[in-house]
Amino acid sequence: MAIMRTVNVTDAPVSALDELLPPRARPDTAAAEAAAREIVSEVRERGDEAVLEYERKFDCPSLELSQLRVSIEEIQSAYEAVSASWLAAVRRAIENIEAYHQRQLRSSWREDFGDIVLGERFVPIDSVGLYAPAAKAPLPSSILMCAIPARVAGVGRLVLCTPPRRDGCLEPVLLVAAAEANVDEIYKAGGAQAIAAMAYGTASIPKVDKIVGPGNEYVVAAKRLVFGEVGIESLPGPSETCVIADATANAAYVAADILSQAEHGPDSPAFLITPSDELARQVAAGIAAQLESLPRSDYARASLEECGAIILTADLEQAAEVANHLAPEHLQIMVQDPEALLAKIRHAGCIFLGQHSPVSLGDYIAGPSHVLPTNRTARFSSPLSVDDFRKRSSIIAASAAGLNELADAAVALAEAEGLTAHARAIEIRRSNLPADSCEGERDEPGSDGNP
Repeated sequence: MAIMRTVNVTDAPVSALDELLPPRARPDTAAAEAAAREIVSEVRERGDEAVLEYERKFDCPSLELSQLRVSIEEIQSAYEAVSASWLAAVRRAIENIEAYHQRQLRSSWREDFGDIVLGERFVPIDSVGLYAPAAKAPLPSSILMCAIPARVAGVGRLVLCTPPRRDGCLEPVLLVAAAEANVDEIYKAGGAQAIAAMAYGTASIPKVDKIVGPGNEYVVAAKRLVFGEVGIESLPGPSETCVIADATANAAYVAADILSQAEHGPDSPAFLITPSDELARQVAAGIAAQLESLPRSDYARASLEECGAIILTADLEQAAEVANHLAPEHLQIMVQDPEALLAKIRHAGCIFLGQHSPVSLGDYIAGPSHVLPTNRTARFSSPLSVDDFRKRSSIIAASAAGLNELADAAVALAEAEGLTAHARAIEIRRSNLPADSCEGERDEPGSDGNP
């Protein structure tokens, strides 16, 4: 019996795809939001007392307030517990992530449009809270993928919250990754209570300005609830992947790549889109064979059975249409001419080109952040970047002549809206302008690009 169902859209419009594909597993968002709302409210009202209460309930029954913030000694002990090879890998990943995000930095600018100077000024956010889940497995890579772009952006204070184990300790790999990424403060707090603590501040966990990082449905619900009090980067959901492959693709590679994302769990969709019946059969067989040797085979099997599919298309052009409709978090293009097909892709979080570019490279070490838009939000949003940790301010500096030149139009617009004081703020200045303030005015206003 095939693990993944096959969906044939060769003679169907892409618009019919949603009816043909299995429904995505959806968490009970109403229940999650109700629970998160109560936790957020309690933390906002009672601070540390509520944080500790929920930590004891959900994570570590014996946690004390004095243990909430990770000590220098705990970090030092964590270094002793990790291998030299793993630490070297972390440092290599940091180099690549930093180098990639340095390319994203944009400079402040000003331009003289004649009698008015316009520009933009970029400044980093003062403080950012990072959330790292640890329930299914510790994910030190997520710490790097959030913290390094923030550091490149120039964020002044980085705070990490992550849930402790039952014994009150954090996984050594999480502590070392945070230390290597120069995180300033680390707290043993998880779930909605951690989000609320960072959003509103407690006696132990000072408030931040923005919160980033993935989490379960309660974390996502809490981020939605505190948005406005603080900024958030997105509401990331379960991991998802999509592979476009033709007859030239290596079926074993495709099978391995699909399984690498399916092992996240039963709510992680994985799709193969191909015009090749033969490749589809080979990949299906390869998935069945490789699945047997995976330690997390139960997770992967559930994912593929519940929300995975092999989608047969008429050609690669239709395959690109299907991918754009799905707008996946990860999109792999394993065809004879990946660059040609790339030109047809509009919606995807991260795009991997060619036979030797598995998603796993992007997950850990290639450079771009692996915090990506999920659940089709790549239609309108982008991967986590330096821009998520910086703010832009517009700059306007008008001379007397510039004010005079724009005054009539500005007053007319203000009066049409009934905002007399807006118009007066311009007119009171114009009435005090020196007689020669109009000298140098152009014969054809606007011909030089003046706004």
